[in-house]
Amino acid sequence: MEKITKIIKKSLPAVVSIIAIKSLREVEKELPADIFPVLPFGMPDLKIPEEKIDAKGMIEIGNGSGFIVDPTGIILTNKHVISDPEAEYEIITSNDKKYRAMVLARDPIDDIAILKIPARNMPFLKLGDSEKIDLGNTILAIGNALGLFQNTVSKGIISGLSRVISSDNGNKKNNYQQFRGLIQTDAAINPGNSGGPLIDLQGKVVGINAAIISGAQNIGFAVPINNAKKDLDDVKKYGKVRRPFLGIRHINIDKNLSEKMNLPVDYGAIVIGRKGSCEAIIKKSPAHKAGIKEKDIILECNGQKITPKKTIQDILEKMNVGDKMKIKILRKKIIIETTVKLSEII
Repeated sequence: MEKITKIIKKSLPAVVSIIAIKSLREVEKELPADIFPVLPFGMPDLKIPEEKIDAKGMIEIGNGSGFIVDPTGIILTNKHVISDPEAEYEIITSNDKKYRAMVLARDPIDDIAILKIPARNMPFLKLGDSEKIDLGNTILAIGNALGLFQNTVSKGIISGLSRVISSDNGNKKNNYQQFRGLIQTDAAINPGNSGGPLIDLQGKVVGINAAIISGAQNIGFAVPINNAKKDLDDVKKYGKVRRPFLGIRHINIDKNLSEKMNLPVDYGAIVIGRKGSCEAIIKKSPAHKAGIKEKDIILECNGQKITPKKTIQDILEKMNVGDKMKIKILRKKIIIETTVKLSEII
């Protein structure tokens, strides 16, 4: 217990609160008219309480957590914490100092974002290796719980690895995004904890707290920190996050889909677009240049069999822009092998 206390005391100074703020005018423009009933005397006079508006006419529209990973003020958080490109973001450190943050990069694939504040000699957290964690490892989650309780700490264990969840990705109906390879934990993660660190007993970050299951107890998820390491390296080298891009739309095949579509195999990924909306092969993409066609079934990538548990995206996650990927395809009854050179995501 004394060891945990020491880790917490050492970690807290590097954990920050992130406040999203926006001008009152912009917020009022975004309020939908249909939230009000139609009244014979016109629209009601909507007013935001004056105490919520600062001297510059800005109001808080959201909050979350983050943590400093470099003494020059580099901060990691979730992309969904800073998703509004029109908002400004204020950082509050553990000693209540405030900074205006600059967004360096947003990675929507892994729900990661990188910020920078104008500061030096900042306390920071060291990054661990999320490939080396095991079920049952003790971990600590730190964050700005509910946007009210700064530096909230909870303890738990690693409850699961390589989890897959779908999350609401906006206000539109059926607008969901799938996140893969997540760390599951029973440490308490509440709204506002998003973007905070998941720390092991060596005091190193192994994940970024990202999501909870609504209505469930003690089921939270974190993005593996190794995913963020790649993004940090890209930003340092190129000034942005670079994602390897194949350029196909596909559906993973399992036994049920194989029977339903009368396919010759019960694994792989069938290249197929959405009717009337999306093409299966993106023009000028690596897949298009390699001659991949709609209704092809991709059986293997780099010698790895494609299954619902080992998808094309899982393999791309380990690769870089410019890498070559060997692909085995089933086209009707013919096996075809080709190599594609991955380009940067469009």
